[in-house]
Amino acid sequence: MACFVVPAAAAIVTTAMGKKVPEKYHMDWLNSMMWGGVVMLAVEHIAHGEIVLYPPFLTAGLHEVLPEMLRVGVPMTLAIVLIWGIMVAVAARMSKKVKYVGAQ
Repeated sequence: MACFVVPAAAAIVTTAMGKKVPEKYHMDWLNSMMWGGVVMLAVEHIAHGEIVLYPPFLTAGLHEVLPEMLRVGVPMTLAIVLIWGIMVAVAARMSKKVKYVGAQ
């Protein structure tokens, strides 16, 4: 129900820091992955009536929301960051190969 809150918070931070991080880390990839997941999950939760467009917005109480954020939101955010890290590592490795092949 509120699992998207954790990646949304992370996306806000990464978006704010994006201009300060060197381009080689492809923060735009991470931001796209984070915001895409947030939008997808928010739409899914709205479609299932777990989020409403009027206060208090979430149809569950805090005693249900916090465990879900810890059980689903945190691992989901960590998985996104892990996949992004792998993508950056692969891109860096491919960039080095292209430079090496181009030097010959």
